[in-house]
Amino acid sequence: MSSSPAVRPVSFARGAPSTDIVDVEGLKQAAVDAFTADPAGMTGYGTAVGYPPLRQWIADKHGVPVDHVLVTNGSMQADAFLFDELVTPGTAVLAERPTYDRTLLGLRQRGADVRLVTLEEDGIAVDEVAQLLEGGLRPALAHVIPTFQNPAGYTLSLAKRERLLELAREHGFLVFEDDPYVDVRFSGEPLPRMLELDGGAASEHVVYACSFSKTICPGIRVGYLVGPPALIAKVRVRATNTYIAPNMVAQGIVHAYLTGERFPAALERVKSALAERVGALDAALRTHLPEATFRRPEGGYFLWVSLPADAGHDVARIVTEAADRGVAIVAGTDFLLEGGENSFRLAYSAVQVDDVEDGVRRLAEAVHAARA
Repeated sequence: MSSSPAVRPVSFARGAPSTDIVDVEGLKQAAVDAFTADPAGMTGYGTAVGYPPLRQWIADKHGVPVDHVLVTNGSMQADAFLFDELVTPGTAVLAERPTYDRTLLGLRQRGADVRLVTLEEDGIAVDEVAQLLEGGLRPALAHVIPTFQNPAGYTLSLAKRERLLELAREHGFLVFEDDPYVDVRFSGEPLPRMLELDGGAASEHVVYACSFSKTICPGIRVGYLVGPPALIAKVRVRATNTYIAPNMVAQGIVHAYLTGERFPAALERVKSALAERVGALDAALRTHLPEATFRRPEGGYFLWVSLPADAGHDVARIVTEAADRGVAIVAGTDFLLEGGENSFRLAYSAVQVDDVEDGVRRLAEAVHAARA
């Protein structure tokens, strides 16, 4: 079928907030405040480690000395620098199955020997990790998205966080704790970061990455790394050779916004909107696609849907049929090296709550049409 011009497009594809939950006025004021308070710092090149006041704010947040922190143009830039430092052709890297498609792309572009480990509802299967290590695998790092994982929305349990760190210490690999969604929890109790569990300032086995894309807005493009200072110093050299310094204007605005009066309320508004949207998505899936299995997340942007494996589903056809009905989703195959034909990711962050049920209804029609 061809989509009618009257059909309202609904995109469950992009992991970004809708503009109505971004504090645009607050960001405008933060820009004015930043340029007023520090015109030289905002307009100069700066240094490769980032805008000094923001770097200090991050260090204080995580309880580490400032030389443990490097601020980048988004957390994907932080990922790229770290991969460039640690991964060469043939380097073994552990990652979750499924995992963020850009992570897979970055690792494969560098020739990594990527070993995907089953992702369970309470996080990466640490027993499977242990078996790989006992079998002789010697990874340089394990990439984990521990909180509201992309694409699944799952969270790594405390017991598994502790066990993964034990394995890292025993076998001498780094845990790359990629954690951009941690601050958009809307239900449940927060868990300690693995950076904290490994000693914070004394941590030797964790490199932590985060971003302000999910708590402020994605257009700001500010992320950061926290890790052992010797490693951060090496990454700093790469950053210097790449761009001399990251975007001081963006980082200065982020700092002014974080330290201003509006940020706490704005973050609560984001979390409240996400909670409402995931509630509507949960209800709509149960109504219109009852054969689907999924776990309702306690935060973040994403929900992973699996259809019965023995029912002959083809997610590529589902994506096409959904697009014909004005609905965008992302195929599960994008997040795996193999498999995923019966799965897809739904991002609810950008979908207005009034559009959720109609979008899922059309998606269910697409699922059934694809099988036919």
